[in-house]
Amino acid sequence: MSAPKRLLAQSAAMELSPVLGAAQAQELVERAVKLSKADEIEINFTSSQTGNTRFAANQMSTSGVVENTTVVVQSSFGPKSAVVTTNDLSPASLERAVRESEALAKLSPDNPEAMPRLGPQTYAPVNAFFESTANLTPGDRAKAALVALEQTRSSNDLQAAGFIVTSAQASGLGNNKGLFAYTNRTSANYTLTVRTADGTGSGWAAADHPDWTQIDVARVAQRATEKARLSRNPVAVEPGKYTVILEPQAVGDLVQLIGFYADARIADEGRSPFSKQGGGNKVGEKIADPRVTLFSDPTDQQLLSVPFDNEGMPLGREVWVENGVLKQLTYGRFWAKKQGQRATGQPQSLKMAGGTASVDDMIRATPRGILVTRLWYLREVDPRTILYTGLTRDGTFLIEDGKISRAVRNFRFNDSPLFMLNNLEMLGRPERLAGTEAGGDVVMPSLKVRDFSFTSLSEAV
Repeated sequence: MSAPKRLLAQSAAMELSPVLGAAQAQELVERAVKLSKADEIEINFTSSQTGNTRFAANQMSTSGVVENTTVVVQSSFGPKSAVVTTNDLSPASLERAVRESEALAKLSPDNPEAMPRLGPQTYAPVNAFFESTANLTPGDRAKAALVALEQTRSSNDLQAAGFIVTSAQASGLGNNKGLFAYTNRTSANYTLTVRTADGTGSGWAAADHPDWTQIDVARVAQRATEKARLSRNPVAVEPGKYTVILEPQAVGDLVQLIGFYADARIADEGRSPFSKQGGGNKVGEKIADPRVTLFSDPTDQQLLSVPFDNEGMPLGREVWVENGVLKQLTYGRFWAKKQGQRATGQPQSLKMAGGTASVDDMIRATPRGILVTRLWYLREVDPRTILYTGLTRDGTFLIEDGKISRAVRNFRFNDSPLFMLNNLEMLGRPERLAGTEAGGDVVMPSLKVRDFSFTSLSEAV
């Protein structure tokens, strides 16, 4: 077979498979490298098949499948570089992307912080691909949705809205220095909101796991339904500082924000809550309760995250906070070289070690407090302390004498995960989160904390 026909046959084979296999991805990288006339070329690829089922107002509404493969070509001439993106894998399109990236790179200004591409790397094996998820059908998703819908339809006063999305995906990168990184994984995510017909009550529950068989759709339906019923007709409670029990989702809503400020460079340059007065950073200093440990680990069985970052840096276990002490910050390759430190890469996961208490244990141990299901609409107030404002949502309750006594209207809060982690009273078991706005794989425990600051009431349900 002639070379052009062979390339066309290979391209056609790629189109038949919705998600790139390792061999297909490597062949794609090699084709781009052979076309390159630049000093360096890097090819990033993302390939996925995603199915979704949506329902609202107790009715199934949409179902669909999206397949896409995106290739990002970055060409560099010394400190000059440029990027071109395409989702056309044909030989002509790939060559056009390479040529355009080269032309644009020559016109680009010098990047004084440009780093050479990495050579071959070794990555930790992560088994995050499950056939149970990859082979899930629209009918399977519909059956899962019906578990909630049958409960709410049988009631005259509840309405359910939910979203089930499952995917099989592959991602990675390669370059002309011999680096090739590839990972494939599956994902199953289910979020459900149940509201009362009178519009006064709302409950939320969710689940996420690479393995569909680990998604307990009945438990999700039960929790959302129970919270909706309990939250009906909420009463106003005076804002102020309260002992608060935050379920894992609410904890994650705040604690994952720490990762946005954990870059060593912004700390060293005095632009971070981890900056030290007079210069440098707070590594080695106590920043939280001694029971707090935060880490990233792609091989952790609750995380199972991507074992490399978008530069191809291997990602392993990294402890950021240990027993309340800031152990390290994230270092990109440029700043690590400048400061004589080890580059950590950019973590794709975050986990907080927990304790053994259940939410029920925390409630029983609370004379008066507030139970919070989750937070939303978070906005930065003060980057120097990670102070954020936002609202409680979908199940906020008053605790009196060790029991939930009534539903309360939602609050606006002003607080920081750093304040919260210094006011710990009890820790629960870590759970994988399903509603992470920041993306990535996040595992958090429930927490009981004192002096959480609620500043006003909200009319929103």
